[in-house]
Amino acid sequence: MATRSQTAAVLLAGALALAACSSGGGTGSAPAAQGAKTLVVDTSFDLKTADPGRTYEPTGLFIGKAVYETLLTFDGADVTKPLPALAESYELSQDGKVLTLKLRKGATFSDGSPITADDVVFSLNRVRDLKGNPSFLLDGVETAKTDESTITMTSKSANPALPYILPNPALGILNSKVAKEHGATADAQDKAEQYLNSASAGSGPYTIESFNVSTQVVLKANPKYYGTKPAYDKVVVRNVEAATQKLNVQRGDSQVALNLSGDQVKGISGGQVVQKTASANVIFLLANQDSGVSKTTTNPKFVEAVRKGVDYAGLLELAGEGSAQAPGVIPSQLLGALPADQAVKRDVEGAKAALAASGLANPTVKLEYPSELTVNGLSFQPLAERIQANLKEVGITVDLAPAPITTALDNYRNGKEELGLWYWGPDYPDPSDYLAFLPGKTVGLRAGWKAGAAKEIEAAGEKAATAVGDDARKQAYADVQTQLNASGPFIPLIQPSQNIVTAASVTGLAYHPVWTVDVADLGSK
Repeated sequence: MATRSQTAAVLLAGALALAACSSGGGTGSAPAAQGAKTLVVDTSFDLKTADPGRTYEPTGLFIGKAVYETLLTFDGADVTKPLPALAESYELSQDGKVLTLKLRKGATFSDGSPITADDVVFSLNRVRDLKGNPSFLLDGVETAKTDESTITMTSKSANPALPYILPNPALGILNSKVAKEHGATADAQDKAEQYLNSASAGSGPYTIESFNVSTQVVLKANPKYYGTKPAYDKVVVRNVEAATQKLNVQRGDSQVALNLSGDQVKGISGGQVVQKTASANVIFLLANQDSGVSKTTTNPKFVEAVRKGVDYAGLLELAGEGSAQAPGVIPSQLLGALPADQAVKRDVEGAKAALAASGLANPTVKLEYPSELTVNGLSFQPLAERIQANLKEVGITVDLAPAPITTALDNYRNGKEELGLWYWGPDYPDPSDYLAFLPGKTVGLRAGWKAGAAKEIEAAGEKAATAVGDDARKQAYADVQTQLNASGPFIPLIQPSQNIVTAASVTGLAYHPVWTVDVADLGSK
């Protein structure tokens, strides 16, 4: 991102976007309800805590988005441009190391007290120093108060991703006075989680009425919210298996169902609306580059044969409507994603030629994947079977080796799979999260791809990591993926569909890859 010096006009536009995005008046949202209204949301809980310093599970981020506000946010489903929230403006230094944020005036916590620079510093340093699941978001970042309305966040090296990280609900700002009264500290001695699971210390449009990690969470509208009031006075979030979610939304017992598969949403009509959109999860194949694991998958011509031999259109048929082919490892929603027309097309004859050039005669490889894991309702088994059939046409025999998730994860994380079928979802909506696929990095090592194995790709990755400015970053990450597709060990396959079903009365729904849905953006008609 280039140096962000926002003019008065841009500040005004940002303020308008803020009012829309963070307070329930988002794009397409209805105005606040005249009478008391309750919204019932069914989802499959992945929830451990309501403490923003500790939460990183999908349901926790969904709850956190409603209860806590962050310095920056996104408008609806668009994750390509961070917008003002509790910060009215932000500027990134030319070297990408210092982010300066000006706090907006008039923002208050749910108890009516003003949000201060001290609250921001305490909250962000607490996340970093608790060493909980979201701590990595601020690794190496020092947050400090310059004056009563100015915050600086300083990174040891260029960190142009930081504005894209700050909207994460795990970085929600706490009322530090209240939190400290209930045991909050900025280290591992912190004891505030129990309190934060039963009460709200945030400034969001909702507060917590009740919280149970197994059954349901009830949110109520924050009566002291300084922004536009949300349309629903109460939001009940229930832990419900997918089949029951479908029944509930069809008979009107709920208004939103978040976890239905492509098959489950078939035939839903009448009083319900189905939103099908490609998720930010990318399912991919890896071909191990460690010769100690395989003498076959280390052959670059073999990898080329696999890449050209997969029937991507057939995989999309399995995945269902709303799914999309993944042109690269970075999903379509993010800055730096490759355009759809750069996606690999099946070329059986080209695959056979590559296999012949490899010198491998009738190779047999083992494909490992988690047997019971589903991604957006999609199981890995039918995908693996289709890939097996595709590659048989090319002359490659694939032995399927499904395993329980714990076993499969061990082999995957330890780089022991010959061929692997997995997925990657963004830790935060910035392309820098996908540098993990380079040699010597997290996912690269899982494919046995050690540092120094592909110097040109590694150099492209270093250039992307330090690029500043949207245009420069977009091009740099496109270059990385183009090189990965040409000679890397990863074969991006598909982005499965995220299916959300709502009652016809619900408006303003926008799927978000980090917090799924912002309930404060939902309107009622």
